[in-house]
Amino acid sequence: MTKLQDDLAVVLLSGGLDSMVCAGLAREAGRRVLALTVNYNQRHVIELAAADRIAASLGVERHIHLPIDLRAFGGSALTSDVAVPKDGVPTDDIPVTYVPARNTIFLSLALGWAEASLARHIYVGVNALDYSGYPDCRPDFIAAFAETARLATRAGVEGDPFKIETPLLHMTKAQIAAEADRLGIDAGMSWSCYDPTPEGLHCGACDACRLRHKGFVEAGLPDPTAYAHIPDVA
Repeated sequence: MTKLQDDLAVVLLSGGLDSMVCAGLAREAGRRVLALTVNYNQRHVIELAAADRIAASLGVERHIHLPIDLRAFGGSALTSDVAVPKDGVPTDDIPVTYVPARNTIFLSLALGWAEASLARHIYVGVNALDYSGYPDCRPDFIAAFAETARLATRAGVEGDPFKIETPLLHMTKAQIAAEADRLGIDAGMSWSCYDPTPEGLHCGACDACRLRHKGFVEAGLPDPTAYAHIPDVA
């Protein structure tokens, strides 16, 4: 039986602040990083350039851009011609920026690369505190996917399971911003906005922009983000 390598990790690197910190934490843990960026034809495709900047800065071992056109399915403001809400961070209903089954799809792709490369660890920057209410960011989902990975792979069946790493799961956005600072990673490389302006600025009004700015403010750190309008964090 070929054993998984404990020093090797596949990191889902979207280009956002959370995935950037995840990659930094994987590297800090002494792991070689394989970065997986999924180009799903998202509205904010500009985040792919951010993923490139982050991967280069962190010196990842390999960086793959994998194209999957989720716009063919639609069902989200990020993958169809539905307006991105600009009226504050949702607190109850699952917002229209939720992409159907996105993290399930992404983790499945990361699992495939992890098994092919013998990487034991899969890092994903899900967060269950300061987030937009997506169902695939919850601890129950992560636990269920880890069990699926155990049942669905050769490594898992042979008793050598993968580890789904979610170091940001119970962090606030302020704590995540502080982690980027502690790790010495330039948060300005990352991208969060769901609805970039034609000039390539963060819009400053979508919930992703609001949560991002709120995190830096609450962490007492300067926000390096170029916004069209500074978000309201009240």
